[in-house]
Amino acid sequence: MTYTEISFDIKVIVKPVFLENESDVITGKYVYAYFITIENLGQEPVKLLNRYWHIADSTGDVYEIEGEGVIGRQPVIGPGKSHSYNSYCVLKSMAGNMKGYYLMQRDNGERVKVNIPEFHLRSHLLN
Repeated sequence: MTYTEISFDIKVIVKPVFLENESDVITGKYVYAYFITIENLGQEPVKLLNRYWHIADSTGDVYEIEGEGVIGRQPVIGPGKSHSYNSYCVLKSMAGNMKGYYLMQRDNGERVKVNIPEFHLRSHLLN
């Protein structure tokens, strides 16, 4: 399943995947990858400065992560262009969710918070 949200003419598409081979049910380690594409639907370039994640699992644990850029980069995304990357998170349960935002800057210096849609992390082992 994919999740999509558009804010400030920036479209964020997320596809989460449970990584069974990386997970360990016995120790309670559940690994999820997520694939993200950020599309600039606007008329001017934007630079991705920072990211913020709110991660929750079904045990009630909540993690907040802030940092510069994504995967060690601060990409500039031109009009009509996109930037794709993938990353992962580890939960203590078979289900959870993530949401957040990117802080982006336009050429004129304006900064906007671009929403990352809330997406569900769910192991197929629950089915």
